[in-house]
Amino acid sequence: MQARIDKIKQQLQSQGYKLTSQREATVRVLLENEEDHLSAEDVFMLVKDKAPEIGLATVYRTLELLSEMHVVEKMNFGDGVARYDLRTDSNKHHHHHLICIKCGSMSEIMDDWLGPLEERLEKEYRFNVLDHRLDFQGICAKCQAKESSDDKS
Repeated sequence: MQARIDKIKQQLQSQGYKLTSQREATVRVLLENEEDHLSAEDVFMLVKDKAPEIGLATVYRTLELLSEMHVVEKMNFGDGVARYDLRTDSNKHHHHHLICIKCGSMSEIMDDWLGPLEERLEKEYRFNVLDHRLDFQGICAKCQAKESSDDKS
């Protein structure tokens, strides 16, 4: 974890920012909850345990700064709530999501299936894709099973 914090610190410094204790607490919460897609309020509640003096506005500003610097990806899954996801070095592109419109559950697809499409865009349109995001909205297996069992009742 410390290596990733150090890398983010270097990214901030290269843009003229410091890794303040509040920013570091926010980054730590994001790292500790990397599998979750936390909202700013979620991050604030978790950061508050580590840094009780921090305010919600500081968390919002930190998340916006990290988003502008492409350290985190700011996402909206159609429910009006911005969520934040740390970007990793291991993936050239952001991962993709399966979003259930019934229960709101989210699953991630870590494979990048859009490589051939990007190559075609480069070749046919001379368009260099730097990043992409793909979200599928539908009904998850649990909700389908529940609907199926409800239909039998």
